[in-house]
Amino acid sequence: MTNYDHLRKAPFNLDDAAISWVRDVYSSLELDDKIGQLFTLIMIGTDREEFNRIGSLRPGGVTRFFTSNLDFERQVISDLVSKSKVPPIISADLEGSRHSFAFGTPVLGQLGLAAVDDVDATEKSSEILAREGRAMGVRWSFTPVIDVNAAFRSPIVGTRSYGSDVDKIERHAVAHVHGLQRNGVAATAKHWPGEGYDDRDQHLVTTTNPLSMEAWKKSFGRLYKTLIAEGVLAVMSGHISLPAYIRSKVSDAGLEAFRPASVSRLLNIDLLRNELGFNGIIVSDATPMGGLSSWGHHLQTIPDIIANGCDMVLFSDAPEADMAAVKAAVEEGRITSERLEDAVLRVLALKAHLGLFEPSDVLPEASDARRLLAHPDSVAASKEYIGRSPTLVKDVQGIFPLDPAKTRRLLLVDGGIIHPLMPEPLKFVLSDLLEKEGFEVTNDRPDITPTPDDFDLVLYALGDESLLVRGRIFVDWHRMGGGGLFKAMYRPWTNIPSVMISFGHPYHLYDAPRVPAYINAYSTMESVQQAVVDCMLGRKPFLGTNPVDPFCGLEDAHY
Repeated sequence: MTNYDHLRKAPFNLDDAAISWVRDVYSSLELDDKIGQLFTLIMIGTDREEFNRIGSLRPGGVTRFFTSNLDFERQVISDLVSKSKVPPIISADLEGSRHSFAFGTPVLGQLGLAAVDDVDATEKSSEILAREGRAMGVRWSFTPVIDVNAAFRSPIVGTRSYGSDVDKIERHAVAHVHGLQRNGVAATAKHWPGEGYDDRDQHLVTTTNPLSMEAWKKSFGRLYKTLIAEGVLAVMSGHISLPAYIRSKVSDAGLEAFRPASVSRLLNIDLLRNELGFNGIIVSDATPMGGLSSWGHHLQTIPDIIANGCDMVLFSDAPEADMAAVKAAVEEGRITSERLEDAVLRVLALKAHLGLFEPSDVLPEASDARRLLAHPDSVAASKEYIGRSPTLVKDVQGIFPLDPAKTRRLLLVDGGIIHPLMPEPLKFVLSDLLEKEGFEVTNDRPDITPTPDDFDLVLYALGDESLLVRGRIFVDWHRMGGGGLFKAMYRPWTNIPSVMISFGHPYHLYDAPRVPAYINAYSTMESVQQAVVDCMLGRKPFLGTNPVDPFCGLEDAHY
């Protein structure tokens, strides 16, 4: 059986015409071009010189972090495609929430959809993301996240997963894949071999999946097998170790038991390809991450990614040097000619499966794009799902529904919206929304110590979604209060009704177990803030259900 025969099978399912295109393109590529096909490079910001540099390398694909300027973004993609010998795959993290297109439809993230717990809503949301992604040339999404929300202290899994229940994750992940791939966008199951039991972030350190193989097979093994059977086109191999599997193959593995999957032949080839039967494309997680850079120097690890079973390298801080290192590894035999051919053919097969035979196939006409982005039907559907997501975790004093005639004077303690790509926290619109409802809102200041004489309600708003390089997410009382040591220790809820709303990380009760009312809303989007206001005022019911244990196992947090 040849490599081409494998491409006729799921998930690529290429016909004779597509096979012929792959064969013709592959035979036309020089070694440098083949190496380029193995890289998906990052395009962020607005530096056109940097974009030209990336385009000149003719990578197999790029991941674009889109700005709010639609015309600029289309020109960026168009310029890139024009420089490419083989049409590139444009990819993105279509995760919803703050990853939603600024000029598109606001879509719930995965944990918010798990709170809605309606697989039709999840599939429809994925369809919206796919259609709007295609309008921008995106044909590959690095979703769904199928990690298990097991360690509540994890700063990276949280709002990005479908929760802690494997059955729920499976249902929604299948719907997510269907929504993307039925609309022409390749889906990616991540993060192989499974994250969520280690409370650290693989952006900062190589994390460990500590499960026994029996437990792994019942959870992550089951999830990956299901998505493979459903035809998921890609798997992202993370900087995550699985010691139980390595030790089942190498009894005295030592440090090798903790080798990241991204550079592990045993995990990529033996377990994922051979035992689980995955025939799609394996892409590494981002190579600048600490989970890989702490394992080895990039000139060693980048070639190791390809040599050990990944077909594409995701991102590079030094693409010219990394491509040269891969080329040297091929010429020296560290990457065999068979491994190189297999990887490049899978990249081309993904492009063929997606119909990227010509540059004109990448970016649709501007009129078609504008018609698809923020389509009224999409906006209406997504707004309905958003309205069903706020989750009332507890209200032990019967504070809700709020009434401006009874609790008019609000003190808003605003922790800001934290985003790793923003130099300063973004501001909530919650204050404006509440003032429109007739409340008198005071934003907290260092000189304010709230008393019942001054305020009828204290409202905490926290905007920490699960995003990279956070280390830990917690209630930072000192930063929020802004009033020094003693204010950081003061809790007003013993004499003033108090509400805490998390528009992100669902586990803040761990740091505030006795706050009398607590809401999880899972996303910082303005549309979600409006939905929470609607629920707090009683205009709409709290319909969200807990996709995780928001009490973090603490009995006293229930009271």
